[in-house]
Amino acid sequence: MQSYCENLTQYKRLATKEVSVGGLLLGNFHPIRVQTMTTTDTMDTIATVEQSIRCIEAGAELVRITAPSKKEAENLLQIKNELHRRGYKTPLVADIHFTPNAAEIAARIVEKVRINPGNYVDKKKFETIEYTDAEYIEEIERIRDRFIPLLNICKEYGTAMRIGTNHGSLSDRIMSRYGDTPMGMVESAMEFLRIARAESYHNIVLSMKASNPQVMVQAYRLLVKTMFEEFNECYPLHLGVTEAGDGEDGRIKSAIGIGTLLEDGLGDTIRVSLTEDPELEIPVCRDIIKRYPQASAHPSPPEAESISAQGLNSYSIREDSGVSVSSAARRATFPIGNIGGTQVPVVIADLSKLENITPKDLQGIGYTYHEETDKWTISDMAADYIFTGHQLLNFSLPGTLKVIAYPATWVEAADKTKYFPIFSAKGFNEAGLVSDTMNFVMIDCFSDETSINDFTDLEHFSSSGKGAQDKVVLCLSSTRQNAMQSVRQMFEELEKRNIKNPAILIVDSNWQTADEHLIHFATEAGALLLDGYGDGVCFGMSAEAYKQFNEDKVGLSGRRYTGQGQEKAEQFINNTAFSILQATRTRISKTEYISCPSCGRTLFDLQETTAKIRSVTNHLKGLKIAIMGCIVNGPGEMADADFGYVGSGPGKITLYKGKEVVKRNVASEVAVEELINLLKDNDAWVEPQL
Repeated sequence: MQSYCENLTQYKRLATKEVSVGGLLLGNFHPIRVQTMTTTDTMDTIATVEQSIRCIEAGAELVRITAPSKKEAENLLQIKNELHRRGYKTPLVADIHFTPNAAEIAARIVEKVRINPGNYVDKKKFETIEYTDAEYIEEIERIRDRFIPLLNICKEYGTAMRIGTNHGSLSDRIMSRYGDTPMGMVESAMEFLRIARAESYHNIVLSMKASNPQVMVQAYRLLVKTMFEEFNECYPLHLGVTEAGDGEDGRIKSAIGIGTLLEDGLGDTIRVSLTEDPELEIPVCRDIIKRYPQASAHPSPPEAESISAQGLNSYSIREDSGVSVSSAARRATFPIGNIGGTQVPVVIADLSKLENITPKDLQGIGYTYHEETDKWTISDMAADYIFTGHQLLNFSLPGTLKVIAYPATWVEAADKTKYFPIFSAKGFNEAGLVSDTMNFVMIDCFSDETSINDFTDLEHFSSSGKGAQDKVVLCLSSTRQNAMQSVRQMFEELEKRNIKNPAILIVDSNWQTADEHLIHFATEAGALLLDGYGDGVCFGMSAEAYKQFNEDKVGLSGRRYTGQGQEKAEQFINNTAFSILQATRTRISKTEYISCPSCGRTLFDLQETTAKIRSVTNHLKGLKIAIMGCIVNGPGEMADADFGYVGSGPGKITLYKGKEVVKRNVASEVAVEELINLLKDNDAWVEPQL
């Protein structure tokens, strides 16, 4: 797999067409816009207006409101008028599923409509249908006839449109030909885009959302490639990971998907879909985009140089983009101990800032010492290594844990099977004594201060059996502003030279808040892990950030940690590392929840229900459970889940196994208990350990 960006070591934003949403300009190097979606009943005008105002005052530049039927679409006028009466002119977006009539009403009222090509006209019944070429073309003509009236209204009223494909809600027709794949997602949107272009309508934004960041990233990249190949230009992109969930997991999954694409220079507007109040999404959006100051205002012409169709040739796409890409092809490495090869990525906990490491300090990274029995309890999210810097430990370690220390400290260690040295690149080449088992070698990728820049030292690290070099685990980081791109290019150089040593991703954060740290780690490491790079991760904070985190205990989006959330920096970083590996599907260590962000269609208290389901299922390692507020976000968008809990009517729940309905119209009061019974019936349940 080749890299995706035109220039690997620099951030360079993709040139896209300019789109106006009620005077708010997207694309064409305008600032990246942030948006959210209301969760109120659209027919409750005042509640929707007041929630919209909270979102706007939090910084939302667009507010999306669901319009599932004609009556909600008509009520958008009352909502808009009330907002204007109160002095708020922020553009509104109508969210449309299944009902073209509602879209045509909304397009006359609000500044933008969002349609889902998977269910705007096409059927979505999870039927296996084979279409002949003639039948396929006939269906597209049917779409054209139903879609053109909306295009004409948008042209007349100056209304913008988002063609928003979702991974799990592709039509039966698309599924029959392309499957539930990134290629199918792209083709679903392209059919509508081709019709719009033929009708000379271009005020269009596109999105390729999925709950799996790997699928989402591949689909956006493939969409860009397809647009350039067909049209020699690209429309603006709205980025988002759908059904990301809540808390740390929701932020991490969103940052991995959105951040990876922003690192590539893609993206003109973003939304973070959290199962939380919508105004809490905005600070997370702001934290993501503030990493790219070049995208916060109009760049000067030299910086705004567009990527031509010829230049896009270096925007290579995985050859298997037309098939399922639930995981990227991982970089081939030879194993050293438990690192590399086909083994899951390891987690290294940096404890070097602790003055005197004790057994109690290991509790935050997954190891709990019981003094009365002299035994250790090891959690599913226990770090594999600890970095102690200059410290030797004065206690016996749990059987699976090993120590990385500076060379002078390693020399003093009595047990060389537990301790391993870490060198600079120059230090390793000049060292008189190295480990005959495992050595860690730090490389500051493309720094002017290390000879590794001319790659002469890389020639020592080959897989041809050259003594100590075959016992080297590379530790890649970069002090450059474009750190991720620099590390990614170093991986390219390793591949060119057939260097198969395993590599650890080293990421340090100089940010301050928990949100900022999460987003930084998730973007820098997640982008590389999604592309198959990295045999382990090690995260750290600057000394100032570390001190502030431990002293202030500031939680997500300004909320203070409570209970188990009273984490020290080491526990926070360790949990973040495992969550990033989970979100990139490279190491599964806990239950995964696919939870929609709630909207006016939601048929139960989504936040309360999600918390309740988490509390009774969070011990089911590796299981994916979808919690969906309504039938729109139900069987389609939970395509990745093993089991689903979907609102089907007021106070009623439908339970799914995969995409198959198992129980309908379950009373919400007993639905969680019935979900547990469903897990038991399918041998997916284990009793929690007390």
